[in-house]
Amino acid sequence: MSDKTASKGKPFPKGQEQASPWPKRLAIAAGIVIVLGLVAAVVFSSTPLRGVPEGTETVAVDAPLHIEGNIYAEGEVPAGGSHAPIWQNCGFYDAPIRSENAVHSLEHAVVWITYDPNLAPDDIDRLRGFSRPLDKVLISPVPGQEAPIIVTAWGSQLLLDDASDTRLEQFVNEFEGSPGAPEPGARCSGGVGEPVG
Repeated sequence: MSDKTASKGKPFPKGQEQASPWPKRLAIAAGIVIVLGLVAAVVFSSTPLRGVPEGTETVAVDAPLHIEGNIYAEGEVPAGGSHAPIWQNCGFYDAPIRSENAVHSLEHAVVWITYDPNLAPDDIDRLRGFSRPLDKVLISPVPGQEAPIIVTAWGSQLLLDDASDTRLEQFVNEFEGSPGAPEPGARCSGGVGEPVG
């Protein structure tokens, strides 16, 4: 029997051979796998934590006046008020910065994460992960602050014991770029400081 003979014993018309069904089957299977993958990504992706986290304190702050010189005491983490004329560039710092410049950044709707310099290295690395290009997050050590980690936005503050607390991410998601700050559209670059990450 010719190799051009159909399985039922009838020859194919001249010039035509039966196409293999496998390429079509593989294409359909690949399409199903892609669709299932997209559905799984939507179903299992975590929604960013939002809302004001439990334990957040509302802090009364003075008017955002520009003042030269030192305003805040060592170890103090202000949540707004008078500040330096130039803001602090966002990013991660491994050395203390001036609170006066950081408060100006808060005015621009930045979230300022401060940490005790003696915090465990793993926690410091976790905090560093909040520093991403174009984000309005400022991270720096503050020797003598009242908690291991303090996360601050204009008029709001949350004290935390460790960087794995989910309220940290929730606070950043809620307050970064918040319209509750005096100048939410202002930038967080072109000021002072060179972040290390």
